[in-house]
Amino acid sequence: MSKYVLIGSEGCGSVIVELALLKAGAEFELEEIPYLEPGPDRDRLLELNPLGQVPTLIMPGGDVMTESAAIILHLADAFPDAQLAPATSDRQRPAFLRWLLYIVSEIYPTSNFSDDPARWQLPKNTQGDYKRTVDQYRKTLWGHVEDVADTPCFLGNDFCAIDLYIAVMRNWRPGRKEFTQSFPKLTEIADNIASNPMFSGVLKRNFDE
Repeated sequence: MSKYVLIGSEGCGSVIVELALLKAGAEFELEEIPYLEPGPDRDRLLELNPLGQVPTLIMPGGDVMTESAAIILHLADAFPDAQLAPATSDRQRPAFLRWLLYIVSEIYPTSNFSDDPARWQLPKNTQGDYKRTVDQYRKTLWGHVEDVADTPCFLGNDFCAIDLYIAVMRNWRPGRKEFTQSFPKLTEIADNIASNPMFSGVLKRNFDE
């Protein structure tokens, strides 16, 4: 195998990795599957990733990577000219690492927590309030990112993979309209990514941008 194979699903976190692969100029193939639906695709995914989640990336040598931040850091090392992450000597590197891990460890999981409240065996009459509470907490978490964000990119004039996370995740709950109203700097960053011809087609395909 001489290229990456990205297993992903429409509108999911795999879109972030797809954008990063494009920025890296990496040779890759996208296998888009309905990753939650039972069937052969799901069975194959579970063999590669016991959590059955996307993104799952098959490396050119056949090894498997999961977890979007790990994949991003690998691509940053493998394709340094793509500038997915500041160099280790760059003064912006600590901020990049801090906020990358914040987004994937604090904000990203709120989707898993609240997308399907029934998953947690909550009584039906509490599921709506639970979902709204988690969504409000997600807005609070994004607010901390808004407070520290620069423009036109998260780190100022220098692109990094955090910009890709923002461009994708603004389409998730509570939704684009509320995100735009609450987070003007993050919206500017996302708009800049969406207007880039390198990324615009993927974002339109997944989110009707």
